[in-house]
Amino acid sequence: MADFYRFKKFDEVTICRHAVSTKNVTEPYAFSVALHTGENIENIVANRKKILSMLGWDESIYFVLADQTHSDHIVIIDKEETKGWVCLDDAVANCDALITNKRDVVLAILTADCVPVLLLDINKGVVAAVHAGWRGSKKQIVANTVAKMVDVFDCKAENIIAGIAPSIGRCCYEVGEEVVENFKDIPNAYDCVGTKFMLDLPFINKIQLINAGLQESNIEMSNICTSCEAERFFSYRKEQGCSGRFISMIGLI
Repeated sequence: MADFYRFKKFDEVTICRHAVSTKNVTEPYAFSVALHTGENIENIVANRKKILSMLGWDESIYFVLADQTHSDHIVIIDKEETKGWVCLDDAVANCDALITNKRDVVLAILTADCVPVLLLDINKGVVAAVHAGWRGSKKQIVANTVAKMVDVFDCKAENIIAGIAPSIGRCCYEVGEEVVENFKDIPNAYDCVGTKFMLDLPFINKIQLINAGLQESNIEMSNICTSCEAERFFSYRKEQGCSGRFISMIGLI
């Protein structure tokens, strides 16, 4: 049986489609969908098409992926065209957040520990997909994405629903003090365990969303640690440099 993670809040509305893939889309193959990690390109494209078939999504839908670089660069997708789906050459360059108000355009983020954040303004019909590692979180990419939605599409932060997808949790994400220094202004952003610092990136992004104006009740946390659940989700840290990535997707219907 196909295994996808889904957010209840997005399932409750009728204007968007979304899904988060896992390793176990088809048992027992580790189902990677990353074109940039050295896997066979034809196999990865086949995996992506297999996901669409399992979700019952029409292949005529447009899919947009970025060349993720841990930046704070945000791109508005204003055309109905596919980018980065069957090859890397036409992926959105040097970008870690995508926003669109176009119907049948699905925005997608690839991760294996970093925080994928999906956003939807129900009233305005605008979606966004954000890739937030610690560098992107340091630059507050998720808050900046909300600000861009407000500025460009006249969204209201209090109307935005957010889903924070599976990512490495504070239970497993040990970092150095030079990383923790970037988040010391956020209460409870990390734990000190002896000489270790255990950073909570999903929580940090939740706080940044709240500070950007989202209602806490509109933020749904998966509360799934990719390292703890590496049998289901790719974890770069747990698997010591895996080539696999899972995909988090959202689009307007």
